Amino acid sequence: MSGFVDLQVNGYGGVDFNSESLTDEAMHRVCGRLLDDGTGRILATIITAPLDTMLQRIRNLARFIDSSPDISSTIAGIHVEGPFLSDQDGFVGAHPPKATMDASVDVANSLLEAGAGHVKMVTLAPERDLAGRVTCELAKQGIVVAAGHSDASVDQLDAAIDQGLSLFTHLGNACPALVPRHDNIIQRVLSRSERLMISFIADGHHVPPPALKNYLQCVPSDNVVIVTDAISAAGLGPGRYELSDQVVEVDEDGAAWSACRTHFAGCASTFPQMVGVLKERVGVSDQQIDQWMRINPSRLLGISV
Repeated sequence: MSGFVDLQVNGYGGVDFNSESLTDEAMHRVCGRLLDDGTGRILATIITAPLDTMLQRIRNLARFIDSSPDISSTIAGIHVEGPFLSDQDGFVGAHPPKATMDASVDVANSLLEAGAGHVKMVTLAPERDLAGRVTCELAKQGIVVAAGHSDASVDQLDAAIDQGLSLFTHLGNACPALVPRHDNIIQRVLSRSERLMISFIADGHHVPPPALKNYLQCVPSDNVVIVTDAISAAGLGPGRYELSDQVVEVDEDGAAWSACRTHFAGCASTFPQMVGVLKERVGVSDQQIDQWMRINPSRLLGISV
C-alpha cells in the first residue's frame, strides 16, 4: 500500500523538522525516505516553542518547500501545533507549558505570514480561544483548524465546531493518565464524532489496540484519520533522538518517551508499521486503511487522491 497522507510529521528518518540546522540535503533525504515507506504527502509539523523560535522554524520550512519541486511534492504544507494549547499537566503533553498562550488573531496571522502560504493546519485548544475569533479567522482563510492538547467542555467543542473547527488531533493522547471515568475529553470528542473528524496514532503504544478498536467503532468511517505524529526517530529503532529542544528515548518496544519517562513525546513508528498494528491487532480491512490514511486526510486538505 502507498500514497498515504500524513497530517502530523515532526520529523522522520533522522531529520527533525523543528531543528534550526535543517539542510537542503536532509530535506531531500527525508522526502525520499517517506516515499520509500509509502507516504506520498505530509504536513511537516512545528510544535510549541517561544514564539520567535516557532516563527523562524516555520520560515525555514517554507523556504525549503519553495526551493524544490521534489520537496514540495512530498511536503504538502505545514501543521502548526501550538502555541494556543492547554498548559495543564497531562494535556500539554510534550509541549513546553511556559510557551503556550491564549489564542490571538495577531499571533495567528504572524504564524501564517511566516509560512508564506504553506501553513495548512493549526492545532489549538478551544478553551484558549473562548470567543472563537482565531478559529473563525483561520477557517475563513482556508486553514484546517484542529482541536488538541485540550480539556474543552462539550459546549466549548460545539462552539468551536460552529466557528469552523473540523478535526481533533490524536484523540486518546495529550491528556492525563488519570481522568474522570465518564466526563473526560475522550468521551466528549467521541460524542461529537458525527460533526468532527478525529485523528488517532495507531502505533499500538499511544492508544492500546483494544481501546483503539473501541474508539474506531464510535466514529463514522468518513471521519477517521490515522496520523503518525512521527519524530526524527521514525524508522530508526531504539535510541536517543531530538524533538525540537528535547531528548526523546525510544525503547526496545518502539515507544518514544520524554526524558522524564512520564509521557510519550511523538512517535517512532512509520505508516507501514501502523498498517501492521491496524490489520493484525485491531482487525481493520485494507479498504478502511486506504480511507483513513489516504482518502480522508486528502479530503480534509482539499488535495486530489
